[in-house]
Amino acid sequence: MKQITSIQNPFIKSIVQLQEKSKARKKEQQFVIEGVREIEFALKNDYKIEQLLVCSDFLTNLRIKTLLENTPNTTEKIEISKEVYQKIAYRESTEGIIAISQTKDHSLESIQLPKNPLIVVLESLEKPGNIGAILRTADAAKIDALFIADPKTDLYNPNIVRSSVGALFTNQVAVASSQEIINYLKTNNIAIYSAILQEAVPYFSVDFSQGSAIVMGTEATGLSNIWRTSSQNNIIIPMEGQIDSMNVSVAAAVLIFEAKRQRMS
Repeated sequence: MKQITSIQNPFIKSIVQLQEKSKARKKEQQFVIEGVREIEFALKNDYKIEQLLVCSDFLTNLRIKTLLENTPNTTEKIEISKEVYQKIAYRESTEGIIAISQTKDHSLESIQLPKNPLIVVLESLEKPGNIGAILRTADAAKIDALFIADPKTDLYNPNIVRSSVGALFTNQVAVASSQEIINYLKTNNIAIYSAILQEAVPYFSVDFSQGSAIVMGTEATGLSNIWRTSSQNNIIIPMEGQIDSMNVSVAAAVLIFEAKRQRMS
């Protein structure tokens, strides 16, 4: 196994850039994955792992040995020093293994949908932690796809990778402009339900059993006008307290599981 012990190594410097710079991720079409569970999910869902970096000083998970043994022969395995590992690791808690993976195609054309799909659309969400949390809910509910409209952060931001705990790799995800997504939904006869406070009906009063797209915006500004005018129904979660908004990831979970409930009845 190849060994790297210097933080000045050009390859190590390139990994730091992948962690810190969206431009580097876009240019190289690569990103960093930390943790055995996350790497296992990536491999299971056909991500191409190009390098696995292992630090024996931090190895605590017996599954790592199995992971190393079952990784494709095309994956380069590299032993790194504790100093190097601490330089490139993003997470505070660690397991001693880091992967460099190729990104995937996230165009709308890459999405494969069943009949009457359930889709979640996130418009211009800025907080990676919220996106990661919604990806986890999307996986738990096994929705058919998640679309990110007019993104404010790139999909492989380390905070999205970390907060999704592997759900980034288990969901079908597409990234496009709002207008492109609206055109796609209308072409495929998928009803648009926009979560908007004004002129809205309670979320449980609409029919999610048909092909449906649940559209969420930011807590601060909500959805843009293009979604308001394209929506079949604006939907609202009735609130009985004094505040007038919920965390977007919590609201998404409420709406997603109502749609799933309707589809099971």
